[in-house]
Amino acid sequence: MSEERLPGGRSFGAVRVGDEVRRRAEPWTASVHSVLRHLEAAGFAGAPLARGFDEQGRERLTFLPGLTLGETSPWPEWVRSDGALRQVGRWLRRMHDMTETYRPGEGAVWFTGRVWRPGLVIAHLDAAPWNAVWGEEGLVGFVDWDTAGPSEREDDLAFSALTWTPLLTAGTAEPVGFTDPADRRRRFHLFLDAYGYIGDPAAVRDAILGRVERNVAVIRKLAETGEPTFRRLLPWAADLERSGAEVAALPESFWVTPER
Repeated sequence: MSEERLPGGRSFGAVRVGDEVRRRAEPWTASVHSVLRHLEAAGFAGAPLARGFDEQGRERLTFLPGLTLGETSPWPEWVRSDGALRQVGRWLRRMHDMTETYRPGEGAVWFTGRVWRPGLVIAHLDAAPWNAVWGEEGLVGFVDWDTAGPSEREDDLAFSALTWTPLLTAGTAEPVGFTDPADRRRRFHLFLDAYGYIGDPAAVRDAILGRVERNVAVIRKLAETGEPTFRRLLPWAADLERSGAEVAALPESFWVTPER
């Protein structure tokens, strides 16, 4: 069967083979597949299904049909709409609630290196617009589960809020269609409301700052080894660093839940 290379500058050699996506397996792939099988058994439809490995040792996942962002700029309306923001929040809530009962096998390995403990959920950790799949009835789900692993809920909310609100620097947000920075507070709290978040929004802010710091450090460290994928991500790391500084400078009133 023929292979079709999938578009997208952030993917690591993914190809489509019939109704499957195949990618190089990593040390954490088996752990991620165990999460996907848990979600499948729980009836969660917003993720690919794990089908094991092919004869080349690549992971096999079902293909989620629908629209993807690709390299489109500005981003299409389905990405920038309030409806998309609400659906992403609800998707994260369902996924987190379903993984509360997940228990990893002994020796499970995760991309982040974090060890599972009771009280954590499994977070996607990259539920950003470039990993969303959109269908006629709205959000189909998210692909690229490589970074999934044990986490507090806030860590997942943080990266999705950063990229969907978005809380990115104007040099990144404006070219993709977000030209009104004054609307960011409304969109941030709309996202948390859709999730049903009842904690302190400032905790999500702190998680954003921590995530930015970690991402920037990892990209630069791996770029120093000459790894071409991460060398290409160096401009993104610089944008992230600027975005984090701007998030840190937002007034306390930004994070206070608006009165209804």
